[in-house]
Amino acid sequence: PGPAALDRGEFVLHYQPIVSLLEGTMLAVEALVRWEHPELGLIGPDRFIGLAEETGLIVRLGEWVLRRACADAERWWREFPDARLVVSVNLAARQADDPAIVDTVADALQTSGLPAELLQLELTESAVMGSAGEPLRSLHRLAALGIRLAVDDFGTGYSNLAYLRRLPIHCLKLAGPFVEGIRADGADAVADHRDERIVDALVRLAHALELWVTAEAVETGVQAERLRALRCDTGQGRYFGAPAPADVITARLGGGGAAAWT
Repeated sequence: PGPAALDRGEFVLHYQPIVSLLEGTMLAVEALVRWEHPELGLIGPDRFIGLAEETGLIVRLGEWVLRRACADAERWWREFPDARLVVSVNLAARQADDPAIVDTVADALQTSGLPAELLQLELTESAVMGSAGEPLRSLHRLAALGIRLAVDDFGTGYSNLAYLRRLPIHCLKLAGPFVEGIRADGADAVADHRDERIVDALVRLAHALELWVTAEAVETGVQAERLRALRCDTGQGRYFGAPAPADVITARLGGGGAAAWT
């Protein structure tokens, strides 16, 4: 995807619900970018994000995603103030490393009018550590804006828990493979218990650090039930709803389909 695709307005955002495992209510949505290619149709980020990072387009695309997500979230906040729906936006390593990132986020909040506490930024473990292998200087400045910070794909990278304790992070998102390992019995039951013990340990660790835990890739009711039993806070995945255009989220906030999560 070249800058031209961005200029032509070929990118769209879909939003995936992040749901309370205890109450079944939608607490947040994750903004996921899609490329509406004129010939190839809708293309998922796995097909173009790597390329966008190599070409440097990721900084411009990331800023577009951030501004679009803040505008949509501000509309939800105005229409459904009681829902206090948080929008979660992924920051690529190159964006997070960019010295201008704090000003960009502050401007996106100011321009949209979205309250800072309704924005969450997701960074991978490696992005949190920055290119020099030390925590990003901008993390504390971002947190000072009042937004939430989440570590995405937690458990797959190299994590030094001592630094994690000192960083202004609010949420850990458990990587999909751990959640996928929590299945009903059967041939994989032995592997299951190991994954379940890992999830149990990660949730306890996160709670000890006073962090919130989101499980990604929740696909079945059994997984949701087990994660709830392990005291995981929120879940997202096909079981709670696939990524969908903004108007689908608006309909859910308006009461259409809320029953599906309880």
